[in-house]
Amino acid sequence: MRNSTVTKFILLGLTDDPELQGLIFIFLFLTYTLSLTGNLTIITLTFVDSHLKTPMYFFLKNFSFLEMSFTSSCIPRYLYSIATGDRVITYNSCVLQVFFTDLCGVTEFFLLATMSYDRYLAICKPLHYVTIMSNRVCRILIISCWMSGLCVLIPPLSLGLNLKFCDSNKIDHFGCDAFPLVKISCSETWLMEQTVIICAVLTLNMTLTCVVLSYACIVKTILRFPSAQQKKKAFSTCSSHMIVVSITYGTCIFIYINPTAKEEVAIKKVVSLLIFSVSPVLNPFIYTLRNNQVKKAFKDSIKRIALFSSK
Repeated sequence: MRNSTVTKFILLGLTDDPELQGLIFIFLFLTYTLSLTGNLTIITLTFVDSHLKTPMYFFLKNFSFLEMSFTSSCIPRYLYSIATGDRVITYNSCVLQVFFTDLCGVTEFFLLATMSYDRYLAICKPLHYVTIMSNRVCRILIISCWMSGLCVLIPPLSLGLNLKFCDSNKIDHFGCDAFPLVKISCSETWLMEQTVIICAVLTLNMTLTCVVLSYACIVKTILRFPSAQQKKKAFSTCSSHMIVVSITYGTCIFIYINPTAKEEVAIKKVVSLLIFSVSPVLNPFIYTLRNNQVKKAFKDSIKRIALFSSK
């Protein structure tokens, strides 16, 4: 984003009402703390518990790291803004926030698609699963997710770096985001807007197609299982991931379904805030509360800590 006269931006946030800002601060502080605690717990358990060394938990560990990075790219800055009243963000800080927020967000979709493929192999190709999903393959898939996210981000980012900001420096958002920045730019933004939409649609279509095809095969395979207990166990293994996929894709589609509608700006800001704050909190609980292995690993860790403390 090439700078003409503007060197700093002002983040307008969600509201100017002090009482409402106080409630938002408490809400965001609690959700951010819970998000870090929940995701760090999952990461720690996958490191210390030998039963959680499978590819599924390797991807879950990386997903938790991605969720922490995603929420940390925006929420701490907004908390600081509410607490101090300082809404000013420098040009370079704004560019970095856009980059890391979008990189984590796009990478998350590719990782969800990869996790769907992992579940497909585990249920539909159980005899070949261990051979196919080796440690080397898992690491390659994770690197591929990050590289795919970077490749999707480069075209709109390269165009965004050439945007000029002449008069207005007030961003109608609680953080730096592509569309609010485009609105205050004095450059021609049609190509930039279309590029963002095309990249978002391509990412959603590619990853969602992978998810749908994987789960179509999974459901087809599960229905062939002879016993009800086998079916229940298989569905239980996939249900947590299906819930997270539904939440992630549903909220994202809502945000990008009509990005130029000015009357929906306030609603979309609130939805964006929920994506940054609530989703990273829900995901650890969704995966742990519905997963007996994770719950057992957590209880065993608590027992070891209690035993160590009593000595």
